[in-house]
Amino acid sequence: MALEHLTKESFKEKVFNFELNKEWKFEGNVPVIIDFYASWCGPCKTLAPILEELQTEYGSKLTIFKVNTEDEHELSAMFGIQSIPSILFVPTEGQPQMALGALPKESFRSAIHDVLKVAAN
Repeated sequence: MALEHLTKESFKEKVFNFELNKEWKFEGNVPVIIDFYASWCGPCKTLAPILEELQTEYGSKLTIFKVNTEDEHELSAMFGIQSIPSILFVPTEGQPQMALGALPKESFRSAIHDVLKVAAN
């Protein structure tokens, strides 16, 4: 299952409308993971199939998006992305949390449980 790529416009609609809100206000109904990546990044390529597997495993309990940092400079700058891959965990309540680097699948599972409050199937 291919993951949806966010643009500035779809990000505002599905995650956070930063043009309307100064304070963080999540627009979605289920928790989100956002993978900030670039096509030339080796670790990003390693991470891609893991994220697709996680999306399949968790199904409708969470959504995983991708943001191409080469195309979406404004979104990357807004989150202060300095290195990739950078992974943003967005719970339905509370502040998002950033993780840096290509995390192993178990680390994703822990963050999905601890940060996003989503139980495994």
